[in-house]
Amino acid sequence: MADFRTEKDSLGEIQVPAGALWGAQTQRAVHNFPVSGMRPYPAFVWAQAAIKRAAAEVNHGLGLFTDRQAGDRTIGGEAIAQAIMAAADEVLAGQWRDQFVVDPFQAGAGTSHNMNTNEVIANRANQLLGFAITDPDRPVHPNDHVNMAQSTNDTIPTAIRLGVLWRLDELTGTLAGLQAALEQKAAEFDDVVKSGRTHLQDAVPVRLGQEFGAYAKAVARHVEKIALAAAGLRRLGIGGTATGTGLNAHPDYHPRMVAALARITGLELHTSDDLFESMQSMGDAVFFSGALRALAQDLTRIANDFRLLSSGPATGLDEIRLPAVQPGSSIMPGKVNPVLAEMLNMAMFHVMGCDLTVLMAGQAGQLELNVMMPIIAHNLFEMMHVTIGAVRAFTEKCVVGVEVNREKAAGWLAKNAILVTALNPVIGYTKGAEVAKLAMASNRPILDVVVERGYLSREEAEAALDARSMTDGGITG
Repeated sequence: MADFRTEKDSLGEIQVPAGALWGAQTQRAVHNFPVSGMRPYPAFVWAQAAIKRAAAEVNHGLGLFTDRQAGDRTIGGEAIAQAIMAAADEVLAGQWRDQFVVDPFQAGAGTSHNMNTNEVIANRANQLLGFAITDPDRPVHPNDHVNMAQSTNDTIPTAIRLGVLWRLDELTGTLAGLQAALEQKAAEFDDVVKSGRTHLQDAVPVRLGQEFGAYAKAVARHVEKIALAAAGLRRLGIGGTATGTGLNAHPDYHPRMVAALARITGLELHTSDDLFESMQSMGDAVFFSGALRALAQDLTRIANDFRLLSSGPATGLDEIRLPAVQPGSSIMPGKVNPVLAEMLNMAMFHVMGCDLTVLMAGQAGQLELNVMMPIIAHNLFEMMHVTIGAVRAFTEKCVVGVEVNREKAAGWLAKNAILVTALNPVIGYTKGAEVAKLAMASNRPILDVVVERGYLSREEAEAALDARSMTDGGITG
């Protein structure tokens, strides 16, 4: 058993890996929840460490850390607080990530993750004070000191909010990159007049640049919606402790904690106007998840359009050409598939599934607590992580390299009998329908048929049927 040490908690003794910074309660969670093999997202670790860092500072400032006898040494309250802050700072800087080992599918509310954080920071603080993690006299206690004035029930919902906000700029920045790439293509393709399509059937002309400009605007709208949804997450309920009453926390703890967290994280944060609501309701998290779901459905639509517009090439629309990034078939030589668009589809389907989990977990709270918070946290962080990676790859490996097939776009437009729509103000809908049917039946241009029927002169018809002017709106001719 040289590779293990014996730790104790309220349930008794348990064997912990000798070099691990975690303790008994974390080890019980490792034994109890060997579910997915996954570890907590860095955002969750970072957020919890920020809370512990702020709590040590605030509680010390309130005079709540007292001297502690450790063997023949007296460790001052300030030294304990400083050691906790230093240990938390190391975690915030990315150290000790391998020490956070609790599966996302764990005990309700997130007690295991909270204690994993408490134990790692306590043991590291003890090391910084010169004590071995096996020393029975080590002065820093995970519950009494690192978890002072806290509960799982207020740290975990706070960590969810902080973890989302931690990657918010990265998410919106990635989306802004996609928007910019689409806008660049919109400008590049603005002179390409092509057949519009509604119901997957021929419609009046549009410019390819107008299609891409609309994609860019849709992404921009979602950036606005995501920022709006994130605003509610800036309201923190830290200090509510177990049920919202603030029991075991100093009356000034809540506002001081929010101020300290804002300074430590660099995030815009606000106090809660109702600590009970902040602990009972996961509504803000569900709302943010819904914004990501709305983005996912629009990105799916855009990816599907890319696949349609590039279909073929010989037997499809083939109006755009996507970058060839890998062979498309193990049996069909020369085949190239729209793999980046397909990847984006799959990623966004996954995001939509995560949102359903958040929705179901959000309504599963009872009375003063939602015990499903660990899976809400995991899925929110998963949604952001997958979206960032998928959008970045789609932008860099697909959108920036899209090319137009001008010949094919012009060819489809020339065969489009729905151009007759531009003649409605001149010859009326009924005659227009007659011309369209004759043109399609005889496979002749609209221009020839309308002149042949004597409805317009060639000069009048040419002016009315100018496809480029149709894309500018108004009444042509």
